[in-house]
Amino acid sequence: MVGLAGRGDLKMLFGRRFALMGMIHLLPLPGAPGYRAEAGMEAAIRQAIREARILVDAGFDGLIVENGGDIPFLKPEEIGPETPAAMAVAVAEVGRAVSVPLGVNCLANAVDRSLAVAVAGGGRFVRANQWVNAYVANEGFVEGRAGAVMRYRRAIGAEHVTVWADVQVKLGAHAITADRSLAEQARDAAWFGADVLIGTGSRLGDVPDAEHLRVIREATELPVVAGSGVRTENLAGIFAHTDGAIVGSSIKTGGVWHGALDGAECERLCAERDALESRL
Repeated sequence: MVGLAGRGDLKMLFGRRFALMGMIHLLPLPGAPGYRAEAGMEAAIRQAIREARILVDAGFDGLIVENGGDIPFLKPEEIGPETPAAMAVAVAEVGRAVSVPLGVNCLANAVDRSLAVAVAGGGRFVRANQWVNAYVANEGFVEGRAGAVMRYRRAIGAEHVTVWADVQVKLGAHAITADRSLAEQARDAAWFGADVLIGTGSRLGDVPDAEHLRVIREATELPVVAGSGVRTENLAGIFAHTDGAIVGSSIKTGGVWHGALDGAECERLCAERDALESRL
């Protein structure tokens, strides 16, 4: 169940050596906990487009859309059937507002739904949080569940949607419980269908250090991106071992996703990326 050659080519997708992806955190959507009917879908879409334009204007190469924690962190049966449909509408609206590749963020147990969201909304990739954590460490059903997800991708004609899978360096409740090295995790994720590997730190915002990223890079032929704790001061070290970075925790406001994005900080990150590319 190996990822298709070339499908995870980030340079082809984003048109540059080092890609920066920003996170768009939607307000809760219909059918999900926290949804406020009086605000409606319009408020979530307006905010998503506003954030998307800030990131794209700053120079980000792609965006990952997440439904305010509802889709990623709940089991699929705990959200209403209207939520993925609303998510697909939101992704499509963001795609009409900005012209960069879009991804959909999800937990590993919702990859199939998120693949469908990506197809319906025009997304190009799915970020599967805790892919290895769920399939290798906690659930122990790598071949069955991951294989089923990849068969579903084929069944709905979503082969063009790439799966980006976390290789965990999580702490606390998100720690890897199985005795798997980073190199083994990278090989597992690649074997069971991932197209891109994400080196992640803890949810507190730390980033895998250069040694972690080096181990992941050397264990796979797939593209590797950093998935947390990305800042201007560590971008050079990250790009020494990766093809891109997902910027999330550094653009929170007071630890909360729904604070106003700092456009100047986003511009600094992109300027640092450009400077690194110019020295290649």
